[in-house]
Amino acid sequence: MRFMMLMIPLGYETAPAELDLDPKRVAEMMKYNQALKDAGVLVTLEGLHPPAAGARVSFVTGTPVVTDGPFTESKEVIGGFWMIDVASRAEAIEWAKKCPASASEIIEIRQVQEMADFSEEVQQAAAPFEHPQGGWGKALR
Repeated sequence: MRFMMLMIPLGYETAPAELDLDPKRVAEMMKYNQALKDAGVLVTLEGLHPPAAGARVSFVTGTPVVTDGPFTESKEVIGGFWMIDVASRAEAIEWAKKCPASASEIIEIRQVQEMADFSEEVQQAAAPFEHPQGGWGKALR
């Protein structure tokens, strides 16, 4: 089962576009990342720039509308993610609990949808798409 662990740093919604990271915190996080890799559960991981450097495209009117960050209505935003492949939700939770997160960080765990989770009709509707990493569509794992 694949799970995405989403890092939600509280206050990140108001962070400036340019970050000044603490090298000590980065080193601690890299040790955690290495442990995930060494255990063979890490699929990928990335950090995300703050919303101040981003944009949103909304479709409320039927026409795409672009809004540059920061986004005043945001309360919690994603700061980065890990994709892990583990045997169960419980194992994903155990990995999240080992993260050297600070008191102002939350990790949300979400299972990735697999084609086998859906009806044959849905699988057929997705079949023409060849996912570059073998997810949705013909190139299933």
